[in-house]
Amino acid sequence: MVVDEQVSTALNRIADAIEENNEVLNRIAKHYDGVVPVMTRNAKRVEEAHEKAETSFLGNLFGEPETTKN
Repeated sequence: MVVDEQVSTALNRIADAIEENNEVLNRIAKHYDGVVPVMTRNAKRVEEAHEKAETSFLGNLFGEPETTKN
């Protein structure tokens, strides 16, 4: 009987640990889902701004004519 109680206690502790780990993983996933889209959007904005600035700078540097509207 003592062995059965020890096995039962061990299995219960394992089940509790798995449940706690799942809760932590769910919190991490929620945080990730909230942060990553914002970071991705901001990274795209920064990249676009750099490309625009670089294009503008290189155009001015090498004297490429600017287009004007008539």
